[in-house]
Amino acid sequence: MHAYRGVALGVESAWPALVGIHTAKGANKMRTRLLSVLGPVLAIAGLALLAGCTKPQAQTAPPPTEVTVMEVAPKPVALYNDYVAQTQAPDTIEIRSQVTGLLERQAFADGAKVRKGDLLYVIDRRPFEAQAAQAKAGVAQAEANLVNAKQNLARNARLIAEKAVSQADYDNAVAQERASVALVEAQSALLRNAELNLEFATVRAPRDGHMSRSEVKPGALITAQQTLLTTLYSSDPMYVYFTISEDRLLELRKAPSTPDKKTPFHIKLADGTDYAMTGRLDFVDAAIDQKSGTLQVRISVPNPERLLRPGLFVRVAVPVVDTKEAICIPQQAVQELQGTKSVFVVGADGKAEARTIVATRRLGNEWVVVSGLAAGEKVVVEGISKIRPGVPVKPVVAAAAKT
Repeated sequence: MHAYRGVALGVESAWPALVGIHTAKGANKMRTRLLSVLGPVLAIAGLALLAGCTKPQAQTAPPPTEVTVMEVAPKPVALYNDYVAQTQAPDTIEIRSQVTGLLERQAFADGAKVRKGDLLYVIDRRPFEAQAAQAKAGVAQAEANLVNAKQNLARNARLIAEKAVSQADYDNAVAQERASVALVEAQSALLRNAELNLEFATVRAPRDGHMSRSEVKPGALITAQQTLLTTLYSSDPMYVYFTISEDRLLELRKAPSTPDKKTPFHIKLADGTDYAMTGRLDFVDAAIDQKSGTLQVRISVPNPERLLRPGLFVRVAVPVVDTKEAICIPQQAVQELQGTKSVFVVGADGKAEARTIVATRRLGNEWVVVSGLAAGEKVVVEGISKIRPGVPVKPVVAAAAKT
């Protein structure tokens, strides 16, 4: 009875809520309650001990990411700058009349090809024929007066020797003879002018070329040196004019090879097709236009088939870079951020490495790399979004991946 009481007293000291237990029956109830309270606690503690004794398992590393790469290999590259240009005939001649009169006839068909000296227009010749006839008569009259003056001078020369005439009469005869000579020359000049006007009444082609449409019709009044009759254009060769900015000019100056008269210039027509013949540098202006800040350049292009017409808009390809060892990479391999270009390169350790490159020109769908890459390096072209710097990768060469 005391033993149980001791237990009961001990429990009572530990668990103040269980007081007033003095019998063995009370002690049994006490044990039951203790077990019901401590059992779950002990179970949890045991599980914690078991968990603490268990060793952690090692994590398995993921396999390297497979990416498609290309091996950098230099190749020949020719780069061009395209410029909008316009064609112009080397000889563009505005046909105007030298005389005033009524247009009598047009002797050519609009747009026809003509040769030098071919008849183009005929202006009414009758007024000029009358002027020429009048000038001829004036010359004849002046020549007759000259003959009379010479005879009179000869007579006075004999008489003055005999002192049969005065010195004044002799001097007067000399003056009349000289005046008659001058009059003949003046009338002859009027005759030549009248004959020129008669000749100018027929307008002829000053050179070979192609005619534009006629600006006047028969019956129209033509004013000398003012009325535009038509325009004559040469066709072979053809000039092509374009302008180049100061920046591009300096770029050309810094290029390894500067275009010269031996450099071929390619022409593209308005429909995008290439002109069959290349042009040659013909003229570079001596000064830059202060208004536009550009320099005018002209090339000469053969045009035997007359495919190029004056005033035609074309594009001129000016060679800028022509090298046998240029590094080109696909555009999809290049990442751009705030003007900086970079690529991923697979290092010798099989890890991805970010590399900054310098590339300012494109060749089709490729960037021409100036610096940042070397021959033999492997550049990632597919799978860029799946990798980051320092991550192991499994490179697959692009050529092998396509097979």
